[in-house]
Amino acid sequence: MSAQIQTFFDPATWTFTYVVYESDHSPCIIIDSVLDYDPKSGRTQTRSADTVIDFVRSHQLTTEWILETHAHADHLSAAQYLKQKIGGQVAIGDHIQVVQKVFKGIFNLETSFNTEGTQFDYLLVKDEMIRFGNLSFEALFVPGHTPACMAYKVDDAIFVGDTMFMPDVGSARCDFPGGNAQTLYQSAQRLLSYPAETRLFMCHDYPPQGRAVQQETTVAEQKKSNVHLKDGISEQAFVQMRTRRDATLEMPVLILPAVQINIRAGQFPPKEDNGIAYLKIPLNTL
Repeated sequence: MSAQIQTFFDPATWTFTYVVYESDHSPCIIIDSVLDYDPKSGRTQTRSADTVIDFVRSHQLTTEWILETHAHADHLSAAQYLKQKIGGQVAIGDHIQVVQKVFKGIFNLETSFNTEGTQFDYLLVKDEMIRFGNLSFEALFVPGHTPACMAYKVDDAIFVGDTMFMPDVGSARCDFPGGNAQTLYQSAQRLLSYPAETRLFMCHDYPPQGRAVQQETTVAEQKKSNVHLKDGISEQAFVQMRTRRDATLEMPVLILPAVQINIRAGQFPPKEDNGIAYLKIPLNTL
């Protein structure tokens, strides 16, 4: 039996979370979960994650892996909450160590903050294949948006993270620390080298006015119509476009809280002597 894919959309962050499984009572993986966060109050809630949990429980699935495509800058990960409620190992690409080193400096994190990725249960290496029940996922290393981006291939589906968006939106920015437009172009070409019918599942969608939110496209559709990456656009042209465009973009609303949580695998910073955990806001830095 081929993989079943259940999609959950978080409208507050335009994020898709996926549960991938074979059938009821089978193992599953969860990709790119969302912890609700109110930047005005600093409060977190679990509505989005609870919807995923309800689905997993109602179909009597066994959570084996909770996967992150990268350390997101636009939403907080619910990985630790999911692990607490329904189990599973939290995993990300092994280059998260690079990201941790950079942001430990930017946020001047506590001396004890480990930059070897030990906050995660498992670090995936390039092209690693891992089975869950009768299915398997392959970890595809697709850096560029960040140095640690992974895409996950299951059967004929690839969950591309922020490597690319729907054809009418294009590609992700490359101006975060460690990002690189040339590298992103090469990563996108790797994904576009798969057969034309390969299904590509987005991490986000930011639809133009008048189009409904969509999460799925194909290699063929991207090669024909992607406004940044379609056939005929050279690496040089892409890098020039991406560099100009990135220079005009504001930082994502949640980048400061999100990165601090996500490089910790969804854990909060250590509580201080008053029993409260705090996030830092570096002034005039990013």
